[in-house]
Amino acid sequence: MKIAAVQMVSTPDLDRNLDAAARLVAQAAAAGAGLVALPEYFCLMGRRDTDKLAIAEPPGSGPIQRFLADTARAQGVWLVGGTLPLTTGTPGRALNSNGVYAPDGSAAARYDKIHLFNFDNGRERYDEASVLDAGSTPVALQAGPLRVGLSICYDLRFPELYRALMAPPCDVLSVPAAFTWTTGQAHWELLLRARAVENQCYVLAAAQGGTHENGRRTWGHSMVVDPWGEVLAVLPEGEGFVIAEVDAGRLKSVRTQLPALTHRRL
Repeated sequence: MKIAAVQMVSTPDLDRNLDAAARLVAQAAAAGAGLVALPEYFCLMGRRDTDKLAIAEPPGSGPIQRFLADTARAQGVWLVGGTLPLTTGTPGRALNSNGVYAPDGSAAARYDKIHLFNFDNGRERYDEASVLDAGSTPVALQAGPLRVGLSICYDLRFPELYRALMAPPCDVLSVPAAFTWTTGQAHWELLLRARAVENQCYVLAAAQGGTHENGRRTWGHSMVVDPWGEVLAVLPEGEGFVIAEVDAGRLKSVRTQLPALTHRRL
């Protein structure tokens, strides 16, 4: 199966973002992708942290979730729906959630981001916990022939999450993200390749990539990495997508020649 990572430069306008996402998913599907991933915050890059609360939806219903289901059905793909804010029942709080939709439009899985980003270098400051609650449960699913492990952005720095997803082993680890320019330039590719190598599987990383209307600059470099750590495709910046084939023979070869997953003791 071919897998694709969509890269966006999302805006504070929900409708414009949904239009862009629909167009890019359609392009990836036309290129042969059977599984397509959107980036974190694909639906909104607000001007303030609290802006996401205005579009937060109850789990299982709402226009953004309907859009994802309809897009998966229209394009006949497994759609890893980036992230959107879901209500928790507590005013002023939300979850940053990654929903996956099957080719028939049905909801196949949902993962709530466990690790919440906090960064302050004196020039840039981010604190997701100011409005978001953390999830608690690792999630993987069977997407057609592929077992896919779910994660979101800052999760990438916590290898224990990916180890938890590897029982049984995944074929693909999905990482929708909105890495900052500063942290992405330093660590994005390094961490993606490390997760691929240590778990001997493909990594599909859909990112925000450019200068947003809110003034934030994201790193981009959406990519597909193979189980040996080779970058198969990358888009440095701007709107578009990358696509690559998941080769079952490649997975088997890497895991047979170096059976590290069977050597784990901790």
